[in-house]
Amino acid sequence: MRLFIAFAIVLLFSACIHQRVDLIVHHAQIYTVNNEFTVAEAMAIQDGKIVAVGTNDDILKEYQSDSIVNAHNATVYPGFIDAHAHFLGYGQSLYSVDLMFVPSWQEVIDKVKAFAAKHPGKGWIKGRGWDQNRFPGKQFPTNAELNLLFPDRPVILERVDGHASIANDYALALADVKAGQTIEGGQFTMQNGKLTGLLIDNAVGVVERKVPEATAADYKDWLIAAQQNCFATGLTTITDCGLSPSEVDQVDALQKFNDLKMRLYVMLSDKPSTYTSKYFTGGGYVTDKLMVKGIKVYGDGALGSRGACLIQPYSDKAGWSGFLLSSAAHFDSIAAKLITTDFQMCTHAIGDSANRTILKVYAKYLKGKNDKRWRIEHAQIINPADFHYFGDNNIIPSVQPTHATSDMYWAGDRLGVDRLKGGYAYKQLLDQNNWLPLGTDFPVEEINPFKTFLAAVARQDSKGFPAGGFQMENALSREQTIRGMTIWAAKANRMEKQVGSIEIGKKADFIILDKDLMKVPSDSILQVKVLKTYLNGERVF
Repeated sequence: MRLFIAFAIVLLFSACIHQRVDLIVHHAQIYTVNNEFTVAEAMAIQDGKIVAVGTNDDILKEYQSDSIVNAHNATVYPGFIDAHAHFLGYGQSLYSVDLMFVPSWQEVIDKVKAFAAKHPGKGWIKGRGWDQNRFPGKQFPTNAELNLLFPDRPVILERVDGHASIANDYALALADVKAGQTIEGGQFTMQNGKLTGLLIDNAVGVVERKVPEATAADYKDWLIAAQQNCFATGLTTITDCGLSPSEVDQVDALQKFNDLKMRLYVMLSDKPSTYTSKYFTGGGYVTDKLMVKGIKVYGDGALGSRGACLIQPYSDKAGWSGFLLSSAAHFDSIAAKLITTDFQMCTHAIGDSANRTILKVYAKYLKGKNDKRWRIEHAQIINPADFHYFGDNNIIPSVQPTHATSDMYWAGDRLGVDRLKGGYAYKQLLDQNNWLPLGTDFPVEEINPFKTFLAAVARQDSKGFPAGGFQMENALSREQTIRGMTIWAAKANRMEKQVGSIEIGKKADFIILDKDLMKVPSDSILQVKVLKTYLNGERVF
């Protein structure tokens, strides 16, 4: 009897000192990315949140679980956050002609022909990813071959940056585009008095509006496919830049059915329908997985298609300086509307003139230090006289390191040596506010966060070029880069209290890697593998 009582006491004591949780991860190198950048060994998770972080002994003595992960000294980071991407657009691209990295226009044509053969009929053929800077001669193509191949089927092929497209004559006719037609903030390109099919910036939308509306089934296919690929790369939160209210409806519905688990911060497009939608008039929209609190405004085009708005003409196109996509008065009106709300104004600005225009508008309304967290998306080319606007007014430059290593082959041709020094200047931008969110802009670039890391710290592309790094004076440290891909990206979205670091009370979004990004040699960064991805403590990859 005494033995039984003693055993019962032991059991009772054990139950008292061990708190049951849903998941324990131990024997890991856990980069918490807290203020001190502490490295821990173990953590406990309950109800999707982190309840304890510490040593192996402390966690294993205090907690017990039916689900225990021995990481065998693997590296754990907070789930990566992409501070600027196009999640829905990426999903759509997976169901169209993939033209990324195609080295010639002829190969573009060949890919379109192969796609059409697999998808016969009269429906639209869409593609994305071509870049004339990869073609021999670097000249923009025309739609001549598309017209011959598809005289009665509409085709529209989007450039890699999303700021230009090639449409065949049939698609142009459906959109009622005529030779000599003009549009503010865009171009219907002409040659010898005829349309070439090349559409720049706002001209693209004139044709794209004729594409039939997608179904709910289409959205499910696109978003689930995008999610699977993103989880595999360690992404657990994504900023989706520029959705319509109806597109947000589709996202919200899929999340409520738990088909879509990805955590999203959504910027609504600067269009009339946005400002009458429930998302804006209701002051935003927040669920466990979705936050709608930003407005994506479009300042100018892209440097690659010479649509970026520059103070002085392009070095490789005399007399041409690009253009703004809307008037300065329009940007001012949006700022006036948003300054009295909690919505972030998030403006795409590439060229130094576009950045100057938007920065001055922001400064007019922000009036110095603040916590509105208005953002400049890309902040790609900055005049030396304009960097101070970011620090003076707490304006967030949201940048994409792989843009530097993609553009470095030809950006000097567009800008010249002196002006290029103010381009892709991530260290100078970091110094303004002492924090800097990082993203990819996928599908403009690949979704791979490790390429972001390589481009930020080594200023090299996947080929290891250039050997000494591109403009290394603007490289970021490894710690700065990890922060930019996690807690600073969360902060840019006003989500730093929920995600972005491994701390008690935060959502258990984390990844396990086979190598440590803080220690792996630069030439091995792209070989790092994601072993597991967790969202809310649930393994999703």
